[in-house]
Amino acid sequence: QVHLEESGGGLVQPGDSLRLSCKASGRSFDSYALGWFRQAPGKEREFVAGISWSGDNTLYVDSVKGRFTISRDNAKNTMYLQMNNLRPEDTAVYYCAARDVGRILISEDTNDFRSWGQGTQVTVSS
Repeated sequence: QVHLEESGGGLVQPGDSLRLSCKASGRSFDSYALGWFRQAPGKEREFVAGISWSGDNTLYVDSVKGRFTISRDNAKNTMYLQMNNLRPEDTAVYYCAARDVGRILISEDTNDFRSWGQGTQVTVSS
């Protein structure tokens, strides 16, 4: 089983930037697609961004397009989410997730992800 751990969250002002990291251990980092999800209080967990096994294919929810960039460094077993021009509505706990081994394509569905991190809090407030 893949173990995931997020880091990089914090309290920032609108317009600021954060870079989230997700480090994997336990299995090969480039054997499966990865994704970022977020969950705000009282709301369901939603898809934010996904990246294929190769890293050549990415997908973003409309609300973050042009502001967030997902990437992965398989040599370091780490995935990143660069978050620019943050807005108050971006406030949430952010989770990284991995699909099952061999599932190399992007998915937006939480049910398609086998492993999850514990989450990192991102708060955007003026």
